[in-house]
Amino acid sequence: MDEVKQSNILVVWTVWQFYEVPRFLLQIWNNYMAFASNFFSFKLLLKTFFSPWRRYKWRYPKGFDVAEFFNTLISNIFSRILGAMMRTVLIIMGVISQVTVALVGLVIFIAWLLLPFIIVGGFCLAIFF
Repeated sequence: MDEVKQSNILVVWTVWQFYEVPRFLLQIWNNYMAFASNFFSFKLLLKTFFSPWRRYKWRYPKGFDVAEFFNTLISNIFSRILGAMMRTVLIIMGVISQVTVALVGLVIFIAWLLLPFIIVGGFCLAIFF
């Protein structure tokens, strides 16, 4: 980079515009993607997909009571179904956030690369039209 510092301002600006800042933008974009992935913790959601929601479990009765046994069984099954539904919603929200971060990052990255051309084109349009 010492060679670039001794170059003229156009070369310094070109290196900054098309090399340094895009590399920095890719690092930021990667951080946002990692944050969205960790925030929704896809691995944990998939690993505990059929676990009871909020760890709500009922204990089975000690004695032989068929009605109480089935009541507890239905309650535990319902808690697991509710857990699976809530985790499905969280996974869908996580995927939507990942896609949103990816698209916004892509738009910002492409806009940064095209910005000088847009500015020059705007000046040309203002002067000639």
